[in-house]
Amino acid sequence: MSNSSLVQIGILTASDRAASGEYEDLSGPEIENFLNEILSSPTSFHRKLVPDNIDDISDALMHLSDDLGCALVLTTGGTGPAPRDVTPEATKAVCERVLPGFGERMRSISLKYVPTAILSRQIAGTRGSCLIVNLPGSPRSIRETLEELFPSIPYCVDLIGGPYISTKSERMDAFRPPHARRE
Repeated sequence: MSNSSLVQIGILTASDRAASGEYEDLSGPEIENFLNEILSSPTSFHRKLVPDNIDDISDALMHLSDDLGCALVLTTGGTGPAPRDVTPEATKAVCERVLPGFGERMRSISLKYVPTAILSRQIAGTRGSCLIVNLPGSPRSIRETLEELFPSIPYCVDLIGGPYISTKSERMDAFRPPHARRE
């Protein structure tokens, strides 16, 4: 199988402490584990770990989308109200379009579990044919969010000109309108 038939997916963790080696990044691996559980498309993952810095995050997002050809980049970390939480600003800086529904949906999912979800500033947007989504920072919250959010992601990637992403139907059905489904 050639690399061109693989769906390229970027996973970006923004964390000063994990980038400095102070603690292990558990969130990035949780994203990859979740995607391995649900995806049936042949996939190649590209993981990056950067400090909470707008330039480092923006550069990593551009590298994943532009240079590595990722159709989807999922970020974790840096979406709260603390001064060092700058992932949404970095995402806005590199995206051509912001998709507010993703942030709204992620907050509504997380509010079922914790009242502090209202503090989250998660966003999503497109850069060319790449969808960039800012996920929560904790592994548990990542899984809770992706369980409900991911079914909308493959069709969004279709609409922006990315590859067809399929899921394991026994685990999760990706939603596509009837006219957009492939047999």
